[in-house]
Amino acid sequence: MEPILWEWINTVARWLHVITAVAWIGSSFYFIHLDASLKRREGAPPGTAGDAWQIHGGGFYHMTKYMVVPPHMPDDLTWFKWESYATWMSGFFLMVVLYYRGADLFLIDQDVMALAPWQAVGLSAGLLLLGWKAYDSLCKSPLGRNDVALALTGFVLLVATAWAMTRIYSGRGAMLQMGALMGTMMAANVFMLIIPNQRKTVAALMRGEAADPALGKQAKQRSLHNNYLTLPVIFLMISNHYPLVTSTRYNWVIVALVLVVGAAIRHFFNSQHAGKPSPWWTWGVAVAGMLAAVWLSGFGPADRTRLGALPTPVTVAQVEEIVQTRCSMCHAETPVWDGIASAPRGVALDSPAAIRRHAEQIRVQAGLSRAMPPANITGMTPDERAVLAAWSGDTAR
Repeated sequence: MEPILWEWINTVARWLHVITAVAWIGSSFYFIHLDASLKRREGAPPGTAGDAWQIHGGGFYHMTKYMVVPPHMPDDLTWFKWESYATWMSGFFLMVVLYYRGADLFLIDQDVMALAPWQAVGLSAGLLLLGWKAYDSLCKSPLGRNDVALALTGFVLLVATAWAMTRIYSGRGAMLQMGALMGTMMAANVFMLIIPNQRKTVAALMRGEAADPALGKQAKQRSLHNNYLTLPVIFLMISNHYPLVTSTRYNWVIVALVLVVGAAIRHFFNSQHAGKPSPWWTWGVAVAGMLAAVWLSGFGPADRTRLGALPTPVTVAQVEEIVQTRCSMCHAETPVWDGIASAPRGVALDSPAAIRRHAEQIRVQAGLSRAMPPANITGMTPDERAVLAAWSGDTAR
């Protein structure tokens, strides 16, 4: 009964996380678009920054942005905060359920760094807090007055952190840690600065005082950071399903490329929403960045040489021996590995026919990357991975 319960907890946690993330990202993208599309018009109410007319669902909407308290303060004021809070809480809960609870399989790779589960979990949680504090301090430093310099410094620090994570955790764990770190920075921006600054601004305006313009400037800067980080965070959170992203030699460089690609795409849409000339060059950057990521993923795992080093053609018999030795204890109709009740994803590799049938999956998961076995718990060697990497579809048939 316990495995069934944990499976459902995992499923519902994922579901909740996706729902809340959609709500947060949707509202964030909408307000970035709305703010950029506002236009000043003659006869607009005093104290407004502009308005926009929109149509949706058969109705017309007239959106007006007030920079000061409107003539009649509404009794009900909607604060957009719970979407971000719920996204982070559900995401952290999912991280606990899957990655912290299964740290020995999903977070740790003993060939990368010999860690006990409690050490890996403690380090992960501590890095989330330390990462936020470092980012927050950077924004509040003199460097924070220059948006371009701050962005470049932040980019370098994130890439350096990604490199460091790949020297501590498994590839999958490192990518998830980076996604969680950036997600934490985004949610903390809302909880620790954007909402508090908005409350201070509203309170000052309600007292008839002039609001401190620095509060709005700080909140807008953090909101813009969240906007540009959104696409990379989504990519990193789903990357654990794609071994050529997470578990290859230059996975940390792929993180750097994804940061650039995500920022380029958001810059295009932000410019369009603001009515500026469309920066079509951003799509060239995005395509070039993704092609570079595809190329880098072909270098295979870090613990073996480039493809093509094998002196003789790979035979099916070699592959079957490796799979039976390293994979079939889990990938079997009746797994013998403790805690695994059925073959992961229904993939049984306990017969020659089954191994041939799943040739491409084996090659990608265990030859071209280190995704399998998880945490390399069965001790697959670099030479064995090279054999699987060189195993072509033609050989499989």
